[in-house]
Amino acid sequence: MKKSHLLMLAGFSAAAAFSLAAQAVEVGVNIGLPGAVVTAPAPVAVVSPGWYGDRYYDGSRYWNRDEWNEHQRHGKDHRHCPPGHAKKGEC
Repeated sequence: MKKSHLLMLAGFSAAAAFSLAAQAVEVGVNIGLPGAVVTAPAPVAVVSPGWYGDRYYDGSRYWNRDEWNEHQRHGKDHRHCPPGHAKKGEC
């Protein structure tokens, strides 16, 4: 009986030691900032005044060919003359 008490006492001691050791474990979580992220700048589309297909862009809006001709016929806004037309005296 003495042996069984000693074994039981040794088992409880080991369990207690394991329990204390488990409580002493520290878990740390470190969340750092990511390194610098470099991205390329977005491409810039530059649209200058002129004819684009069948439409004329005057810097603020697109005109259909007929609209543009009518607009020019009435003498409105002579700042925007299609390239090549001023040389021909059409604006």
